[in-house]
Amino acid sequence: MTNIETTIVVETGLGKYQVEARVGDAAFLIDEPVAAGGLGTGPNPYNLLSAALGACTTMTIRLYAGRKGWPLARVRVAVKHSRTDLNARDVFEMDIALEGDLNEAQRARLMEIAERCPVHLTLARGSEVRNVLLPPPPPVPKLEPIDGPAHMECMREACGD
Repeated sequence: MTNIETTIVVETGLGKYQVEARVGDAAFLIDEPVAAGGLGTGPNPYNLLSAALGACTTMTIRLYAGRKGWPLARVRVAVKHSRTDLNARDVFEMDIALEGDLNEAQRARLMEIAERCPVHLTLARGSEVRNVLLPPPPPVPKLEPIDGPAHMECMREACGD
């Protein structure tokens, strides 16, 4: 089964790096910090990747605990991302806090489940990324305004007895 999801990302024209991402009915800004030449109006792409990993981990743990009827009160995840250089493997380290009256076996199982979240698996196994260059859009015809007496003529006709 193939699942395809599409996110549209377009420059806003504000600042050097600010873009808007659209997913379904939701939209959010992505940017670089001011210190890096951006406007600082949103998370940077690595922040989003870390957020995706943390969110997926949290949701997967929640789903599993709910199915088991376990007393998981709250999940908190802190994701740290690092890399020594552009060619090195990225490292994502997650600190996971499981709140609730869970026994040690339940806590251990939830930590196993955390490693099975779909985003974790995507990052761990690597992904194929393909770029497709679309043809340039056709030029928009230049429209020239044409001014004339048409409206005035219609008003005169409307006011005629």
